[in-house]
Amino acid sequence: MQASILSARPARAVLRSRARVGARGGRRASIAVRAAAAVPPPPGSENWSESTQAVHNGERGGRPRVSDSLTTPVCMTSTYWFKDSAELIDYQEGNYGSFEYGRYGNPTTKACEEKIRLLEGGEDCLLSSSGMNSAICMLLALVPANGHIVTTTDCYRRTRQFVQTFMPKMGVTCTVLDPSDYDGLEKALDEHDCSLYFSESPTNPYLRCVDIERISKLCKPKGCLVCVDGTFATPVNLKALKHGADLVIHSASKYFGGHNDVLAGAIVGDKETVAKVRQFHNILGGVIDPHAAYLVMRGIKTLQLRVERHNENAMKLATVLEKHPMIETVHYPGLPSHPDHEVAKKYMNGFGGVVSFEVKGDLWATAKFIDNCRLPYIAPSLGGVESLIEQPTVVSYWDQGPEKRAAIGIKDNLVRMACGIEDYADIEADIIQALDSIKDGVEAPAKATSA
Repeated sequence: MQASILSARPARAVLRSRARVGARGGRRASIAVRAAAAVPPPPGSENWSESTQAVHNGERGGRPRVSDSLTTPVCMTSTYWFKDSAELIDYQEGNYGSFEYGRYGNPTTKACEEKIRLLEGGEDCLLSSSGMNSAICMLLALVPANGHIVTTTDCYRRTRQFVQTFMPKMGVTCTVLDPSDYDGLEKALDEHDCSLYFSESPTNPYLRCVDIERISKLCKPKGCLVCVDGTFATPVNLKALKHGADLVIHSASKYFGGHNDVLAGAIVGDKETVAKVRQFHNILGGVIDPHAAYLVMRGIKTLQLRVERHNENAMKLATVLEKHPMIETVHYPGLPSHPDHEVAKKYMNGFGGVVSFEVKGDLWATAKFIDNCRLPYIAPSLGGVESLIEQPTVVSYWDQGPEKRAAIGIKDNLVRMACGIEDYADIEADIIQALDSIKDGVEAPAKATSA
């Protein structure tokens, strides 16, 4: 009995082993057949010259199977082909799916759009070549000639520049309000046929936050669309569509990409409104490169992890700076001292990675402080893993002169710090030593003057 049991075990083991080997062999054979079958030579190609075969063979008869690739392939194509006229007609009549041409879409880009759409909770998403391209396409597609826009005082300079210098060429007028001036918004809606309310939240550089639900309740009965630029928040911290916004746009170059190595923009909302922007975008261009779309998509995979660290670092730094003797004011919506703190608490899960603050000193003392920082790079932008620091007077508004800067609220001693994901202790230690370096004051460089 014992002998028969012992002899049976190896037999069963052999059978299992053979089965495994057979399965592996069969799978390898299946893969080999599948791969070989994916790229047969085109019919009649044996009669082609070598140069023609070099162009077509390996591709014309079909593309390799890529659906089992773990990462989404980067589809580097400018156009899409149809096997015959019937298939093309099916496409034109909406019965066959294709992008037709690179300006109208790309499989890699579409995969990235779907990620952003789901994060924001929208029905559709359009990815473009930059945040400004998304903003401009949105404005030109949705605001008619002789229309009216309501926007806020604190915003990205290039957005303001486009609204105030280009849109008037179309007869478009604009009401500019403090982000918390809801009475002014109601008045503008009553006095004008408003097409669009557009604001960042938080804004740049003072990090003001708008009451999205209140704004939506005022705008929608008047047929005025509400668009929120959520770049500084990200959908990790704020989902504007959930609170009544019609559209949300992003500079995807920032937190979405997350590594300061890509330019991209995104707009998310309901299908009908995004379709209007997409139609205009198909004409205007501003198409994102497929590899750039891949970089944004890769960045989004770690967005939650990174934003949590950005939030943590910025909140700690803002708290320390508010108590520092060399700081006049800290602008951070996570602080109770911020004018929109209650609004931020109502809508945001975290308060973002950017801290703006005013140094006790003039333009040159502030410049010396920035020059003495060793950890952050002196550079515009935000949302990357590296900390960045800038003096808005110098990096963005130097050409405006002191009077114009004062008129739009840009102070010479204002600093914007975009906290990266470095260890917080290193960030704090570096900022403190740089502040210590200006305690005794500083004189302006002999030849340097404010523009």
